[in-house]
Amino acid sequence: MNLTLRVWRQKKASEPGRLVDYPARDISPDMSFLEMLDVVNEGLIQQGQEPIAFDSDCREGICGMCSLVINGVPHGGHQATATCQLHMRHFHDGQTITIEPWRAKAFPVVKDCVCDRSSFDRVIQAGGFVSVGTGGTPDANTLPISKKDSDRAMDAAQCIGCGACVAACRNASAMLFVAAKVSHLAQLPQGKVEAADRVQAMVAQMDAEGFGNCSNQSECEAVCPKEISVDFIAQLNREYLKTVIK
Repeated sequence: MNLTLRVWRQKKASEPGRLVDYPARDISPDMSFLEMLDVVNEGLIQQGQEPIAFDSDCREGICGMCSLVINGVPHGGHQATATCQLHMRHFHDGQTITIEPWRAKAFPVVKDCVCDRSSFDRVIQAGGFVSVGTGGTPDANTLPISKKDSDRAMDAAQCIGCGACVAACRNASAMLFVAAKVSHLAQLPQGKVEAADRVQAMVAQMDAEGFGNCSNQSECEAVCPKEISVDFIAQLNREYLKTVIK
């Protein structure tokens, strides 16, 4: 396959960026999207040019680092697929592919297609944890949990914090991410002790980071590589309202 890439190039946050065209030649349909970018970067380095900066780590759809907007859609728009799991067979010979970083105030561009997503880390630090006493490992049956609750908690815990929900939302809302983290812990007995403080602290930090409000159009669910349901946003709202009423 021979392709044309239109890639966002930006040296740093304080400088303007622009889309630059690059050829991608002899690309195998079996390559992943990131492998294709590796091949293009090898060619750029051989020509003495600056390689394209992009994030990656596990390349198995687990870490959430592969944050690319591909042809206007985070992760490329294929259901339950992170960028690193997207294969070139989904594109056709001669196609032009536009590659950009996440677009959100809370995710400033570091370089090219790399964003600073430490705002997510600060939201987690605000309350996305449980406080437990250290010591011996408790018996697995000490706190019985129903299968319904454990399954729902696991559904929420699948969130990998990639930020695609923010990039897809017209308001750059982080509600799906925060909802997944709050709902995961609120569903389990270990998380109920600090439930009120957690939801208040995480929502306050989310607002402080500059994320927008939920648009209620479910773009976040549509692009989520782990298919986190917007039902968790409703649970987040319920958890938050309970603390306000009390």
